[in-house]
Amino acid sequence: MIKNYLKTAWRNLAQNKTTSIISVAGLAVGICCFLLLTTYLINELRYDRFHDKADRIVRIAFSHKSADDPEAKTTSVTPTAPVPVFKQELSEIEDGVRIYDYSGNRPAAIQYGDKLLSEKKMLLADDSFFKIFGFKFLAGDRATALASPLSVVITQSTAKRYFGNENPLGKVLKVNQTRSLMVSGVVEDVPEYSQIKFNMVGNYAMLDRSKTREWSSSNDYSYLLLKPGASVPSAQAKMNSYLNKLFKDQTGGGKSWFTLEPLTKVHLYSTAGGGLEPAGNIKYIYILGIVSVILLLLACVNFLNLVTAKSAERAKEIGVRKVMGAQRGQLFFQFITEAGIITFVSLVTGLLLATICFPAFSNFSGQVLSFSTWNTSWLIYALVSLFIIVTLLAGTYPSLYLSAFKPIVTLKGNTGGQAGGNTLRKSLVVFQFVVSVFFIICTLIAGGQLKYIQNLNTGMSRQQVMVLEIGGMPYSSMEPFKNDLMQQPGVQGATATYDSPVNVRGGYSINSADGKASDFELSVIAMPVEKSFIKTMGIHLVQGNDLDLGDEQRVLTPKSEERNYSFILNETAIRAMGWKPKDAIGKHIGLNGRMGTIKAIAKDFNFTSLHDKISPIVMFPEYDWFGKLLVKTNGKNTANTIAAVQTKWHKYYPNTPIEFHFLDQEFEAMYKTEQRTGSILKAFTVVTIFISCLGLFGLAVFSTRQRVKEIGIRKVLGANVMSIVTLISADFLKLVVIAVIISSPLAWYAMGKWLQDFAYRIEINWWVFAVAGGTAILIAFITVSYQSIKAALSNPVKSLRSE
Repeated sequence: MIKNYLKTAWRNLAQNKTTSIISVAGLAVGICCFLLLTTYLINELRYDRFHDKADRIVRIAFSHKSADDPEAKTTSVTPTAPVPVFKQELSEIEDGVRIYDYSGNRPAAIQYGDKLLSEKKMLLADDSFFKIFGFKFLAGDRATALASPLSVVITQSTAKRYFGNENPLGKVLKVNQTRSLMVSGVVEDVPEYSQIKFNMVGNYAMLDRSKTREWSSSNDYSYLLLKPGASVPSAQAKMNSYLNKLFKDQTGGGKSWFTLEPLTKVHLYSTAGGGLEPAGNIKYIYILGIVSVILLLLACVNFLNLVTAKSAERAKEIGVRKVMGAQRGQLFFQFITEAGIITFVSLVTGLLLATICFPAFSNFSGQVLSFSTWNTSWLIYALVSLFIIVTLLAGTYPSLYLSAFKPIVTLKGNTGGQAGGNTLRKSLVVFQFVVSVFFIICTLIAGGQLKYIQNLNTGMSRQQVMVLEIGGMPYSSMEPFKNDLMQQPGVQGATATYDSPVNVRGGYSINSADGKASDFELSVIAMPVEKSFIKTMGIHLVQGNDLDLGDEQRVLTPKSEERNYSFILNETAIRAMGWKPKDAIGKHIGLNGRMGTIKAIAKDFNFTSLHDKISPIVMFPEYDWFGKLLVKTNGKNTANTIAAVQTKWHKYYPNTPIEFHFLDQEFEAMYKTEQRTGSILKAFTVVTIFISCLGLFGLAVFSTRQRVKEIGIRKVLGANVMSIVTLISADFLKLVVIAVIISSPLAWYAMGKWLQDFAYRIEINWWVFAVAGGTAILIAFITVSYQSIKAALSNPVKSLRSE
């Protein structure tokens, strides 16, 4: 019986090549896209789950809110004290580790023999690092790998780069020409789905601050390993209770607290800024998950639509089968078998398409994706489930619908239920184009927002600015190099800062000021800068004068109590202080122990993500530590300018590899998640339109086939080609117009919610909906017009011959 079902089903599919090809193509593309997106989602959701103790590891996030702040600031970096203190004080904690991004401000210069390489991913960590995290060891002892302050563990690919085929254990690497570290272990390369990425890990004891327990100056990433069965809320409550007791005598009305974030949720759920790598966003996971399901549904809708549309042609076949004794159940299984064959062929085709598309999709999504991302057993389970679900989704209704035809009625040429079938098909066409138009609108708005961000005047010149990584370089070492650069053709200015000027993270407090109460406190962002920073970056001063050599000279003394600082505050900071710009010049303030006067007021400029509103910022001169050297070029002969900068670098720092990028690249990288999601939506918008048009084309084929005689009569009565094309196309275009009307408010609401995540955003204009609707109608008309014109040009004599 089953063999007969398969043979009959295959014969029917072969006889209806157009329907079969369209059904297979639609389902294959839908399945391919579903598999691509699901693989991407799995990769995002599996972040950090490979550690064997992942369910017990938490990251400490630090939040602070001063009495004058409208909202708290939360960061992923912490002071040095929490880990060692809470390991002693809290019974819930089994172990802890502090991690410092040693190459975060400047890649480390690593030398072995005559090899001098730049290392961008070097971490320093407490010796408990490999006891907590489950990175797989290939050589060395996990328990003692970081026992020595001068030991270093490297990855497999790093060992290959430095030592080739030699045994790396015991080899000595020289770091920044100052320290010699011995290789004590080799681990597998860190998976892409790890928030902690490194090429080498040294001992945290290399840092002087490892010997202190400070509760200020946050620079570390702190992780705790909880004991089995320990409660995260309980541990968090005890930590904050300890913190409150520690600072109970402090005045000012400020508040600080810790949040324990489960390791497996940090990547997608954390709102803390400044992580070891840019975080994802669970909202985009939901969005892409919905998109993947909708694409699969669209493909199933296509098949359902085409089979029910063809019901009139199969009605007599069904009638004959029933007269010959076929039961409804037998007919149901016959038609579900046809659906199963199409699904199986589509599934195999979709798998092949996905395999072919994975390399391109990996580049597109910024992740390394393939079917190896899946657990093998889960992949098999998913494919079997996908086969069953798609077969049932696409085949159940048509099978029930076709097998219900009454033989007496169908043999007389009347399918009876066609009205209901027509209503369903029209509804499904509307659904397909609602999705397509919705995606078109969302893509246009998302693209407009990202373009707006790229072109927004942030109050600072970030174009044609080279960023040289000089982490840890003092003023005395940098000034001669900077002055030499200024003499090079193509260089308009050069300046140094502690942080990147498009992503400033330094948390400080103004805790004293003229005319303010003794307990006054205002949380601000602060950034040490060199005297030419304001001019080089094109920041406008609304009051006062720029920093000069004298301001730098007054902070050169090593005794902090003798330093006299000059501060530049932005307009937002002055408003928060309750002053007017002209009255603020010359007032005394204290910034985390630094005492001085306000020298200038800068016009507000964006120094963090445009997701956030401009907050108070203070800039002040420094002399002992700079992280970035910013070189402003004129944009002409950029290659020559870069070459000149490289030549000068090697002259002044011959033993340090040069590392640089451009500031606008760094700015755009801040919106990597939005850009990636926008690109994926753009690509799959094209796919939804393609699938919808496939279905529409198939329905147009059946519609014109059923109206052949009507068209012939109209032509005999004098109808021209245009009137017939309009007649046939109008029915379909009405459905698209309805889809536009339904999808527009849905897209307006959804994108309005998305835009709320940006402090600076575009307005949603009416023309976006007009363009999306017009595009959908035009695409639908082109899709239908081929069959309409073909029918209109047919010979009426042939179509009426049988009458």
